[in-house]
Amino acid sequence: MSFNLLLSIDPFLLAGLLGTVVGLVLGLTGAGGGIIAVPLLVFGLNLPMNMAAPVGLIAVGIAAGLAAILGLREGIVRYRAALLIGGFGMLMAPFGVWLAQRIPNAPLLMGFSLVLLYTAWRMFRQSRQSPSELEACRGQPCKIDPDVGRLLWTLPCARALAGTGMLSGLFSGLLGVGGGFVIVPALSRYTDLNARSVLATSLAVITLVAMGGISAAALQGTVTWPVALPFSAGAVSGLLIGRLISARVAGARLQQGFAVVCVIVALLLFARGIGWLGL
Repeated sequence: MSFNLLLSIDPFLLAGLLGTVVGLVLGLTGAGGGIIAVPLLVFGLNLPMNMAAPVGLIAVGIAAGLAAILGLREGIVRYRAALLIGGFGMLMAPFGVWLAQRIPNAPLLMGFSLVLLYTAWRMFRQSRQSPSELEACRGQPCKIDPDVGRLLWTLPCARALAGTGMLSGLFSGLLGVGGGFVIVPALSRYTDLNARSVLATSLAVITLVAMGGISAAALQGTVTWPVALPFSAGAVSGLLIGRLISARVAGARLQQGFAVVCVIVALLLFARGIGWLGL
């Protein structure tokens, strides 16, 4: 589908369709929706970065919140860890929003492209590692107490999770992403949680962090609500679809495919940032 054809579709409908793609990726990966939300808004609806970021954050925050509630019902969300990470993330997100309104569009596009390339590299590398190799790479200051089934809280554990929250909050406000690309690898590295618990806890954190960024953006009047509402509705629909089909998709192949998409989008964003694409 060409960009001209995309732009000929009713903007309200197009926003809903693009939001569905974001929710679908979020439901399949647990962390990838925010990474593609902003590029879809930039290229699909021709929004500048500082307008696309709050819209993407709202959609990802709402969809992640729904997924987190479902995870809580299943008992796989580590809510104490989520509150600690999310609390520090909420403190940093407004600062990220403040920065985003003061940095020109081109540097933001190029910065986002670098984040995408890093995410692609990490996901592709992880997809090629065996479970034993992943376990060997972990440094785990946060471990589950087998007697009570809860994380053992230590100073190194709290410090690692707090730092994760601050970094994810900064990226959340600055680039309009949920921060899952920071949270998921951090939880995998610093804790011994299983994969389902890591993803569910990450979605809970994304919800909290997004709330901080959304509040700051709304107070500054930078939210384009006619786009944000249908885009968010589409994201929720896509999330529910993604959760239904996620069990049928091979995890490694899904990660590799998403990594390829991230590289393509990163190159497009970088080209636009330096003026090679006047889309």
